[in-house]
Amino acid sequence: MISTLVLFAAALVFVLQAVRVVPQQSALVVERLGRFHAVLKPGLNIIIPFVDRVAYRHSLKEIPLDVPSQICITRDNTQLKVDGILYFQVTDPQRASYGSSDYIMAITQLAQTTLRSVIGKMELDKTFEERDEINTSVVAALDEAASSWGVKVLRYEIKDLVPPQEILHAMQSQITAEREKRALIAASEGRKQEQINIAAGQREASIQKSEGEMQAAINTAQGEAEALRLVADANAHALRAVAQAIAEPSGIEAVNLKVAEQYVEAFAKLAKTGNTLILPANAGDVAGLVATALSVVKQAPKS
Repeated sequence: MISTLVLFAAALVFVLQAVRVVPQQSALVVERLGRFHAVLKPGLNIIIPFVDRVAYRHSLKEIPLDVPSQICITRDNTQLKVDGILYFQVTDPQRASYGSSDYIMAITQLAQTTLRSVIGKMELDKTFEERDEINTSVVAALDEAASSWGVKVLRYEIKDLVPPQEILHAMQSQITAEREKRALIAASEGRKQEQINIAAGQREASIQKSEGEMQAAINTAQGEAEALRLVADANAHALRAVAQAIAEPSGIEAVNLKVAEQYVEAFAKLAKTGNTLILPANAGDVAGLVATALSVVKQAPKS
């Protein structure tokens, strides 16, 4: 009975040692008698107990690796504290097991040395502007070296770039000065545009005023011309009416009477307008004066 239990326990241990269940995105490296034998894939696998052993276990997932911060010297001899994060993936479990004693340490050290080399070729200002270029350079150098370790470097990201405090203060002063410069330029541009707008407005107002004055003068001249024309037309009409009246029968006698009346009336008013009275040479001959005026009227129709 006891021997049966012993045999059953031994069989159970043998089965447990022989069966290996590998999770998804994992790989087990099996050695047989101390030498590499196989890589167990995800699922159920059978090995020979006490002959085969699982020597290494690897995760095939993408692994983030925090690269410790370090001091780098830029091209313009400025110290810069840099740290980043590296993403890699095991693609060949056999090489990852035997290609390096510690591929994680190897990747970390290579990332740091490559980063120092890349930043050493750049000036301080460029390191803030060319992060993508730095990341690409580090990934290219790591991926080339890590291929022999069975590792694929996917990407590298810089987390922080920290210059010394003196440099930070100088950069802050530079940024402040640049902002003040832009503010002064914007203010001067605003004043310039204001003066341009004022000058343009004054010019437009002067043009409108001169055009208005010109139009007013034209209207006044046209009005005066029209008034003169109307006066001339009225005078011409009156003269034609007088001429027609003179041409009618008994017209000349009516003219003679009218002229005589106006002459006498004018002569009477002349004596009242002032203290000085100017008389014609033949003032006593009123009939002669009237006859002279009538002779002018008689000659008008004949011409």
